Amino acid sequence: MKTGYMIDMDGVIYRENHLIDGAIDFVEALAASGTPFLFVTNNSAPTPEDLAVRLKHLGMPYLSPRHFYTSALNTADFLSETHPACTVFVIGEGGLLTALHEHRIANDGIHPSYVVVGEGGATTEKLAKAHECVERGARLLATNPDNWCPVSSDKTRPGAGALAAFLEASTGRRAYYLGKPNGYMFHQARRKLLEAARGALDQFVMIGDTMETDIRGAIEAGMQAFLVLSGSTQLQNVGDYVYQPTRILESVADIVEEIRTGKPSDRLDSPVFGNGNGPREKRHGNRFRTDHPSWDKPRPRPAMTK
Repeated sequence: MKTGYMIDMDGVIYRENHLIDGAIDFVEALAASGTPFLFVTNNSAPTPEDLAVRLKHLGMPYLSPRHFYTSALNTADFLSETHPACTVFVIGEGGLLTALHEHRIANDGIHPSYVVVGEGGATTEKLAKAHECVERGARLLATNPDNWCPVSSDKTRPGAGALAAFLEASTGRRAYYLGKPNGYMFHQARRKLLEAARGALDQFVMIGDTMETDIRGAIEAGMQAFLVLSGSTQLQNVGDYVYQPTRILESVADIVEEIRTGKPSDRLDSPVFGNGNGPREKRHGNRFRTDHPSWDKPRPRPAMTK
């Protein structure tokens, strides 16, 4: 069967500024076998060109911008399809601003149709302006639901979900979260893979390290979901979720040989099950805004003071 791969980046291909063992062999096997693949990331800050340059420095010089699909591109696609004449007030960095500009979605600081929130770019003045825009009727949209994102084994950074939560609290309005696990992200990524393969694909696989976004989104989109343990999810936590990955791999290195040969491995899960990994401390607090137990209910505006 002809398979197209959607691949998360942080925790799957690299961690901080270091490639994960086997990542180069994995991507080279995809390229050499002519297997369609697309890196799908919730990070809205970089452009595809930025990501291609980053991976070039890390040892993958053969990738081009067409191999990347970010939540910023997904947001621009969503707005151009659902509301072509809209205007936006943006809190975010270059990747988001560039994607919106390329879709001819105008910036509007007076009466925008949407306040769009991505990673970075937040100042007190911008948050106050965004708050005013939402109060005047702008709809609140976030590029992804990540409250925080890992940077290294002991360091994280705020995500778009945290900034959107600030505006949810100040305005009493709910944000709509694009990016993984939103089905629109997977629909668009699947469309791009089909275009690259000229429509000749029998199945799609999402490879990711996060149960809440990569695996949940793939399962809900009717795709196969491969969880790698090289990122943010530990093996002992997988059973906590109702939805489960199709396969669990130690890293992308586990499937290099079957991509090269076209023959599925006789072991569908990683040998990591027998290596005796002990439990690791789990960070407290919801990582994603989709974890909110009543995300679909109206949120009353909090009192001005406690």
